[in-house]
Amino acid sequence: MATDNDFGAFIEKLTISPTPSSSFPSSLQDLTFAVKDIFDVEGRVTGFGNPDWLRTHSAATSTAPVVSSLLEAGATALGITIMDEMAYSINGENAHYGTPINPIAFDRVPGGSSSGSAVAVAARLVDFSIGTDTGGSVRVPASYCGIFGFRPSHGAVSTAGVTPMAQSFDTVGWFARDTAILKRVGCVLLEQPHLDLLLLEPSKLIIADDCFELCSVPRDLMVQPLVRSLEKSFEGNTVIKKVNLGNYIEESVPSLKHFMTSDDVKIQQEFCIPSLMALSSSMRLLQRYEFKMNHGEWISSVKPEFGPGISARIQEAIETSDEKIELCRSVKSQLLTALSTLLGEKGVLVIPTVPGPPPHLQADVTALESFRSRAFSLLSIAGVSGFCQVSIPLGLHENLPVSVSLVAKHGSNGFLLSLVDSLGIHLIHKS
Repeated sequence: MATDNDFGAFIEKLTISPTPSSSFPSSLQDLTFAVKDIFDVEGRVTGFGNPDWLRTHSAATSTAPVVSSLLEAGATALGITIMDEMAYSINGENAHYGTPINPIAFDRVPGGSSSGSAVAVAARLVDFSIGTDTGGSVRVPASYCGIFGFRPSHGAVSTAGVTPMAQSFDTVGWFARDTAILKRVGCVLLEQPHLDLLLLEPSKLIIADDCFELCSVPRDLMVQPLVRSLEKSFEGNTVIKKVNLGNYIEESVPSLKHFMTSDDVKIQQEFCIPSLMALSSSMRLLQRYEFKMNHGEWISSVKPEFGPGISARIQEAIETSDEKIELCRSVKSQLLTALSTLLGEKGVLVIPTVPGPPPHLQADVTALESFRSRAFSLLSIAGVSGFCQVSIPLGLHENLPVSVSLVAKHGSNGFLLSLVDSLGIHLIHKS
């Protein structure tokens, strides 16, 4: 449960000492980190955010390679962090273990499902932390807690020893308060020890103008700091252009037409981008199906207790059929091709991370639905394509955290981390 001294971030405090290795000699020496309760640690039961899961599973016989790599690089683990049940939420509220306190906005949700990992970093309890991002579970809490959050390209970081949610989207991501540590952790997890030598100016900065219309924060507060930082950091060769991303995706991803008439698209009364709503629908359908394949049998046999909201979401997953699943996979493939063409070799896409500031704690589920739908419209861009994305904190607007995201093509993790490190010092904005 949440306590004053740790902001409710940890489900278990422990110390795992470094195990230095020659692979990354002392590259993370003197740094501390926290581990989401989805990663195996030898000798303890991985809890997956639910007490019935904890009760019915055995202790891990080995430690997830990601955790081992960080320890071998000289970092010290200080604890296991709270997460949303079964990784199936972006809010960060856990009915069983409590909700970690958002250090930036006490009356707002911290974001999930990697809620405790984000809070541990934002509250300065650790230097960095690891989480997972399937539908947005690193990017969202990073934005809500005012820190950096990195989702690598799908498949770039090992998910061995990580409880699966939906393998077509599951990634291991990480949080930090500054770009230098974000990059140092990336060197280890991406197995790129010479990442520090990489410094490339982007060929083009593509601003998805229509996506900023989904957001309640003024567009210029998110875009202008980025453009100014780019001008200060490089020689000015980057082409800055605007695009209507929704139109481009609709024209370039023909399989999306099968999702354009879904209920998610039709019920939206507020401003939405139909093609991105359809993209989100395809992502969530495949996610539900894979979740069912992973955990449906356990849920049917154990009949676990889930918190409000999570319970309905999981029931929907259990009832999912394989209809349209191959179409979902076609959308993934076509979107990857389309965005690769749009960005080219060193292009970067600029989008809001989320549609606005973090929602209030215990907000009405129905009232949140529009926000959630717009959030997944934005999150599905990198989620479905498998591209890498970094959420960049820009300080506060009306005393609430503001962020913007950069998206780069699949495999460009080192380039994106180095770019953000170059831009970072100029980016913070407050109003």
